[in-house]
Amino acid sequence: MNIHLLGAPMDLGSGRRGVDMGPSAIRIAGLAERLKDLGNKVVDEGDIVIRNMEELKVGDIRARYLKEITRASRILCQRVEKIFDRGSFPLVLGGDHSIAVGTVSGVGSFCRRKRKKMGILWIDAHGDINTPATSPTGNIHGMPLAAVLGLGPEELATIGGDFRKVRPDNIALVGVRSLDEGEKKHLRKLGVHVYTMSDIDRQGIHRVMKKAISKVTENTDYLHVSFDLDAVDPTVAPGVGTPVKGGLDYRESHLIMEFIADAGVMSSLEIVEVNPILDEHNISAEFAVELVQSAFGKKIL
Repeated sequence: MNIHLLGAPMDLGSGRRGVDMGPSAIRIAGLAERLKDLGNKVVDEGDIVIRNMEELKVGDIRARYLKEITRASRILCQRVEKIFDRGSFPLVLGGDHSIAVGTVSGVGSFCRRKRKKMGILWIDAHGDINTPATSPTGNIHGMPLAAVLGLGPEELATIGGDFRKVRPDNIALVGVRSLDEGEKKHLRKLGVHVYTMSDIDRQGIHRVMKKAISKVTENTDYLHVSFDLDAVDPTVAPGVGTPVKGGLDYRESHLIMEFIADAGVMSSLEIVEVNPILDEHNISAEFAVELVQSAFGKKIL
């Protein structure tokens, strides 16, 4: 497979500094080399340029740094779409989860031109489906899923074209354990498939993933996987932007990615919210690299 790495060193969408160093930390952990070891060709396209918080005005406190996040997301959208046009696989490294607006919009724009449909597997502790009206913080990393569904700020919702990038019933959230009240209402109304940590505890990760993969691949042609490292328990990955106790353990995380690899349906991937400032000896970034390896088919035997 021809894999194109693309960094999006964004921290404007989160409430903590340091996550903009995530792409560098993941590269330092040996991502390109590990993917090459699996027989892939890897091209590193570097990082898109994003202005620092100190250079900018917050703007509307209900959608902080919206102007710069929109500008960067447009660029990311175009870059992802071009990678698809070359017949290659986009692997985007974050940055906070607001970058998903650009990544998903790029996939969605490509699919629209080709008259294809996409599904999304969203692995996250949070729903990320707030809008400025429902968000308790105004941090846009809690809004990307809403944006690609046509909710929230028009500036974000129309990146890559003024259309809903994905059908709600072709989205599956896995590993959720923290939802705001507004997010609960959006998820119920839209019919997004949600598999919480309670579901995983009761049913097991294998059964949950079987259901999730079925939902996101039903009548779709492309599958985007968005993995927020805060889905993993902080005891396994402490260096994340918004750690929440009670997350996926080491084997559950790998089983998710192994299940994706076995399904053979993933067409794009992003890894977000690695924060080296909060990490211990880069172990979270190294774990992120291990997960990517599993998603690309690395086996125990």
